[in-house]
Amino acid sequence: MTAYLKLFLTFLKIGAFSFGGGYAMLPLIEQEIVYVNQWLTQSEFVDIVAISQMSPGPIAVNAATFVGYKHLGIMGSIVATVGVVFCSFFLVTILATVITKHYKSYVVTGIFAGIRPGVIGLIAAACVSLFQSSIVDLKGLIIGLIILFMLQRTKLHPIALILISGVMGVALYSL
Repeated sequence: MTAYLKLFLTFLKIGAFSFGGGYAMLPLIEQEIVYVNQWLTQSEFVDIVAISQMSPGPIAVNAATFVGYKHLGIMGSIVATVGVVFCSFFLVTILATVITKHYKSYVVTGIFAGIRPGVIGLIAAACVSLFQSSIVDLKGLIIGLIILFMLQRTKLHPIALILISGVMGVALYSL
């Protein structure tokens, strides 16, 4: 199998089996690019998540573009990005028609009732994984808790919180 085909199929799988948005995709993305294919280290994966949060666009698309570029250059970024959005594009187009016609049916209602808690579980797993690899010492824990508190208690924009955490990182880790 060529490297481009493997890259495409990996991100096709990520796009096809990821429901609930970027955070819910993180465990599958991590599994495929860090452990199965070893295209990135755990540390690089955490960096991608951070960069994806600061970049416009969905996490999966940003991750696919970055991994594809790092692994196979510009053509790799195109192949990976097309792979990750391919299924979603066709599924949304087809399912939108079916779901709008049968939205009130007990089967569709049951499917969504089951998917919602599953997505929350995936998001929680991503949080645990990111926590374990990002909070490596007391200083990191302090920064994380301060930002969590500020996010819950203030109306600060997430970009401002990212900048504040960067300043705290310089202050705490430069001393």
